[in-house]
Amino acid sequence: MYTQNLHLHTAFCDGKDTPEELVLYAIEHGVQSLGFSGHSYMYFAPSRSMSLEGTEAYKKEILRLKEKYGDRLDIFCGLEMEMYSEVPLVGYDYLIGSCHYLDIDGKKVGFDRSAEEVGSVIDTYFNGNGLAYAVECYRQAALLPRYGSFDIIGHFDLVTKHAEKVPFFDTESPLYREAALDSLRTLASSIPLFEVNTGAIARGYRTSPYPAPFLVDECRRLGLGAVITSDCHAKEDLTCHFKESALYLEAHGFDSVYILTKEGFVPMKLKEFI
Repeated sequence: MYTQNLHLHTAFCDGKDTPEELVLYAIEHGVQSLGFSGHSYMYFAPSRSMSLEGTEAYKKEILRLKEKYGDRLDIFCGLEMEMYSEVPLVGYDYLIGSCHYLDIDGKKVGFDRSAEEVGSVIDTYFNGNGLAYAVECYRQAALLPRYGSFDIIGHFDLVTKHAEKVPFFDTESPLYREAALDSLRTLASSIPLFEVNTGAIARGYRTSPYPAPFLVDECRRLGLGAVITSDCHAKEDLTCHFKESALYLEAHGFDSVYILTKEGFVPMKLKEFI
């Protein structure tokens, strides 16, 4: 069996552990490959991202760990790029393209927030209309390819973070689904992979991973490849619900998952990946 996680955050941004602590934990628990993906520097949210100086230190540290532990597991240096970051996208093995912020009249408004804060965003900028908020999130997410050449679409339906507990909008409504599908189809023309992301499960917001079943079905129809990640912010969540995620993909017609190797992304049979 083979296990890889390509969505990891460390103390360089908003994670709890150092990269080396994650490497040692992975070795101890039989994980064969790690991909670090620190949050790109965001001038509009510096406390939630790597600084410019920290980004260079992060790259050097991942290189050091590759050299030190490369005979025990594969290590890759990636970046989770917030599309409004405006940072150089060089020196990385892979890139996750994500949208955590809306651009509203030039102001960057975060929506990966607590339920109370999301409610405030909806009231302040969308006159209390949660569906209009969701539609705008998907409209802006579709702009990702303008900002870089990405390998993985990050937590595509992040806007549903609180959907199981606080229904800000109806995820079954035709307008919601049309907005989500239109955005996904646009992204699929430029980005080859999507992630089944269990981060909201690990942090207690949801009981199911991103993205929703109807979106996973569309990903398969569009020919997108899948990766399984935990959006890890603490080493204990390194492989959170990976087995369940593999079964989830299998139930929706996937027979393989993509892993990153030194030669690039390659498919692996789901039955070989946990």
